[in-house]
Amino acid sequence: MITRLKNRLRRFRKEDDGAIIALEFMIMAPLIFSAFFMGVEMGLYSIRQMLLDRGLEVTTREVRLNTDMYFEHDDLKRAICQNAGNLPGCMDNLRLEMVPTNPRAFTGLPATVDCVDTSQPVTPVRGWALGKQHDLMILRACYKFKPIFPTTGLGASFSKDGNGEVAMSTISAFVQEPS
Repeated sequence: MITRLKNRLRRFRKEDDGAIIALEFMIMAPLIFSAFFMGVEMGLYSIRQMLLDRGLEVTTREVRLNTDMYFEHDDLKRAICQNAGNLPGCMDNLRLEMVPTNPRAFTGLPATVDCVDTSQPVTPVRGWALGKQHDLMILRACYKFKPIFPTTGLGASFSKDGNGEVAMSTISAFVQEPS
């Protein structure tokens, strides 16, 4: 019985049928899987970005039309998270900046987006001012999330903070309507 097993193993070792297919599989499988993982990551990133954009735009419309109401920072944050749908950990990972801007001497917001970095101490809210009637307001929201595949494809190319989270931001400008 042992001799038969040895003979079969020798024959198997000498056979080279299918070696080309195995080699192609070894080369192509990682490429196909990384393209698949990148597609999944890009799809989820796009969905999150769309939800954040929608949440900010719907909330901005509410603020613009309700000038007589006083909105606190946490109220806007809560409204954006409710209007955004299902953004995981939205209240903890969302950072807002809102400043009035002179349209005739436009300065805009700083180029660096102010996001939450959970690996560093908490910083106070930057650039938060409520506008009056007819004021041009710029509101920027930054949301942090952990990629699904952080070491493969698109997840590896994202710039991450110290906690391994990726930042996405969106901006909206509006004019306070008169009441």
